[in-house]
Amino acid sequence: MTLDAAYLRGSMAAILSVLQHSSCPENVIFHFVASSSSSANIDYLNLKLATSFPYLHFTIYPFRDSPVAGLISTSIRAALDCPLNYARNYLPDLLPQCIQKVVYLDSDLVLVDDITKLAATPLGEEAVLAAPEYCNANFTTYFTPTFWSNPSLSLTFANRKPCYFNTGVMVIDLERWRDGDYTTKIVEWMELQKRMRIYELGSLPPFLLVFAGNIAPVDHKWNQHGLGGDNFRGLCRDLHPGPVSLLHWSGKGKPWVRLDASRPCPLDTLWAPYDLLQTPYVLES
Repeated sequence: MTLDAAYLRGSMAAILSVLQHSSCPENVIFHFVASSSSSANIDYLNLKLATSFPYLHFTIYPFRDSPVAGLISTSIRAALDCPLNYARNYLPDLLPQCIQKVVYLDSDLVLVDDITKLAATPLGEEAVLAAPEYCNANFTTYFTPTFWSNPSLSLTFANRKPCYFNTGVMVIDLERWRDGDYTTKIVEWMELQKRMRIYELGSLPPFLLVFAGNIAPVDHKWNQHGLGGDNFRGLCRDLHPGPVSLLHWSGKGKPWVRLDASRPCPLDTLWAPYDLLQTPYVLES
């Protein structure tokens, strides 16, 4: 997970949910990535985690955000343009070489199932990552007319059946990523985006360009996403049909903000029991 002061409240809830629903929480190891721009920031995050979770196995890895900052193009929501949002692109370089496989999680989610089940997702013989796919989404909308009208660019997905997937929940084979130098491939798309705008939505499209159509499947119950509402109006969302193992408040609205404002969406009450920080919101009995 990435870690910063602005989303720390969400991260703490996510950590607690992982531990509470794990059959062997003592075997869960957390790898956090935080901006290296302030050593005091990392010291604060270290102290906060250590005091909140005295027995937690974790390491915080510093992330130099200045190089990636120059690659970021403005998107539809300012929060998506934070350099730390792009740290997932560099995980194989940030984490020790001995770590071969990880589960990547966003900070605005909670698990209600054992994470070891998700970690055990088979990647097959070639896939670099696994994630729930949503093939009913209109894939073309994630890229601009400039992209689709350029023959050399639109052929990117030739011989692939690309589907949208949310990058907030992924099982990643770091060894295969390193062998295929996929960080370089993602960066090359970001560099092209700076020269000719080919997408609108933050860090997601480069992942789609590189991996869509070539990922291992994960059951949709492991990413009930979109609970934060849409990026413009922040409307409340319902759960997708079917079982739930992970609830994800992707989108504009975050549950802790809405709870503090006494304007929660119905599903925000499912996040509230994992909130370790004091809030003025009181759950009704």
